[in-house]
Amino acid sequence: MNIMNKMFAKTRLVKALALGAAITTLSFSVSAQTINLSYNGAPDADKNAVHLFASNLQKFVAEKTNGDLKIKLYPNSMLGDEDERMEQVLNTPSLNIASFGGISPLFPEIFVSATPFLFDDFAQAHTFFDQGEYWKEVQKSFYERTNGHLMAVVEEGGFLAFTNNERPIKSPKDFDGLRFRAMDKSQVALYNAFGASGTPIPWTEVYLALKTGVADGQMNPPMYIILGSLFEVQKYMTLANIQYSDQFLVGNDALLESLSKKDKEALLAAVKEANDINRVSVESKVDERIAYLKEKGVQVYQPTAQELEEFRKVGQPSYFKWLEEEGIDQKWVDLALKDAGFKK
Repeated sequence: MNIMNKMFAKTRLVKALALGAAITTLSFSVSAQTINLSYNGAPDADKNAVHLFASNLQKFVAEKTNGDLKIKLYPNSMLGDEDERMEQVLNTPSLNIASFGGISPLFPEIFVSATPFLFDDFAQAHTFFDQGEYWKEVQKSFYERTNGHLMAVVEEGGFLAFTNNERPIKSPKDFDGLRFRAMDKSQVALYNAFGASGTPIPWTEVYLALKTGVADGQMNPPMYIILGSLFEVQKYMTLANIQYSDQFLVGNDALLESLSKKDKEALLAAVKEANDINRVSVESKVDERIAYLKEKGVQVYQPTAQELEEFRKVGQPSYFKWLEEEGIDQKWVDLALKDAGFKK
């Protein structure tokens, strides 16, 4: 509860008109069985995999309930930033797709699932979240702490790759002296382990930071490298399968409890179906996107198994140390490593 209070204290108030509109819509949604779904990014299924998931969920819910239950989409963070949307979903009958930035203030243990080089491929990541004990415990503990439900892990862009504008990165020593844009403090810890420096820079400022030399490099899936036109300001890319790129569907407890058994089953089935489609779509486009980046002049390097193991041996211990410094109980790391098929 203290963690929630701390986050809510930091949450900015939604502008009066936007908040009034949201409250009106939310009040309407209960009586009309219309569920609000908020998320980041543009309403473009080709460029934003989160919107692809949201739009399919909207369609499948309507089909499976014969229109008795409807999803109303709010892309582009229309209902507020990450903190504001998390506050809304935990206090009003709605759904929200949150990034690590939305989940971690409430549940920092989520960072364990972003352990670098945890997965060799998509299939291993799917098994981890679909069947693993770590994720089951996360869902249980998140509910106990927030009264919210982690309903799905939404695949959003494939595995993260390193890019930079100075030299090919084939081993940890190639990072020495480079400056990287970090998405959050966990990425700063990873860069530091490799001998580089990491500075948190908002996504909207990444292109300019790379162009002007404020940062030499960054890491993102090929989808986001294309979306942000980063290929214009980055020469080299290393396909190191750093982290699995995902977001999280959060459901309000009162909403789920208010649904009939039939409608709740339909909603859960629609979530699974939409997520299955997302996985196929994202994974089918990886090679195509890499080829596109090559055409744009980016030099792409695929590390060998031995080189990937070198990245893991240097990167993971530093990340585990950072988790410990953040107060994350070792049991979460042990569960995750066991589910991923290896020991610390």
